[in-house]
Amino acid sequence: MDLFQEQTNRNFLPYDGTVHYHGPILSKSSADLYLNVLLKDIPWKNDEAIIFGKRIITKRKVAWFGDSDYEYTYSNTTKKALSWNKELSELKLIVEEISGNKFNSCLLNLYNNGQEGMAWHSDDEKSLGKNTVIASLSLGAERKFSFKHKSSGEQISLILEHGSLLIMKGETQTNWLHNLSKTKSVVNPRVNLTFRTIIS
Repeated sequence: MDLFQEQTNRNFLPYDGTVHYHGPILSKSSADLYLNVLLKDIPWKNDEAIIFGKRIITKRKVAWFGDSDYEYTYSNTTKKALSWNKELSELKLIVEEISGNKFNSCLLNLYNNGQEGMAWHSDDEKSLGKNTVIASLSLGAERKFSFKHKSSGEQISLILEHGSLLIMKGETQTNWLHNLSKTKSVVNPRVNLTFRTIIS
């Protein structure tokens, strides 16, 4: 086994979950091309959340795609999936080949700059099932991504690179929270594609 395989097969979490970071899986030119196309062609909409009965509109924008018009509910709001476009279909195949998993949906997030982030949360919705596999492809600005254990509070972080792939599986969503930290030092956009499997 070569050094690259050892790094990608190494579990990033110390216990109670499995996270593999593959680093960049796309060349810089390919990652640049996909980023520019997705920024321009995806029908981005500000995300919504209902917290304590109050509707919150986020600066972060999202889009939801899938094999069918799957409904996905989180933060007390529901989205209906759009059909895959050419670029998303291509990226889905690449991610499936590397991860060894099939996915039927993808939640895209657009962070316009470092002052947009994501609070601590787990992707543990019932529609995703237990011990789900989520493959996260990052395009654009490098950002700090962190995990926090739900019981011990232990934290561990890494920097997600342009064109890189992070895979969360096993008991990760059950035992760990994750977030995207805000920072004033990042001024460029980041698009995050989180490939998922909605279960019937």
